[in-house]
Amino acid sequence: MPDVTITIGNRNFEVACQEGEEHFLHAAAEMLNTEASTLVSQMSHLTESRMLLMSGLMLADRTAGMEDNLQLAEQRIAQLEAELAEARDALKPSQVPDAVTDTLAEIAARAEAIAAVVEEKVSD
Repeated sequence: MPDVTITIGNRNFEVACQEGEEHFLHAAAEMLNTEASTLVSQMSHLTESRMLLMSGLMLADRTAGMEDNLQLAEQRIAQLEAELAEARDALKPSQVPDAVTDTLAEIAARAEAIAAVVEEKVSD
């Protein structure tokens, strides 16, 4: 299990992590450090535990906001998917009655006959 040194609020910490997980630890530490650096710049005598607590709470608050936004986005996606499915169902071809099909076939046959006559006259 590798030991990794991370820096949070200008303070170094030795942390152990699973093999291959170092980059995740560094990314998480950087997020926490960003919050801690803001606090350290605003308050000069901040204890380590208070700095970590406040930084963690600030990250938790941001995460809660993102989770709320994600939930709203998922609801909107579900709504849009339902509307899309409804629109697709409305566009599905309905069963055409045989009488309509027969009439269209008859009209097509007449149009072909007229086209043949016109073609014959043009070629003369």
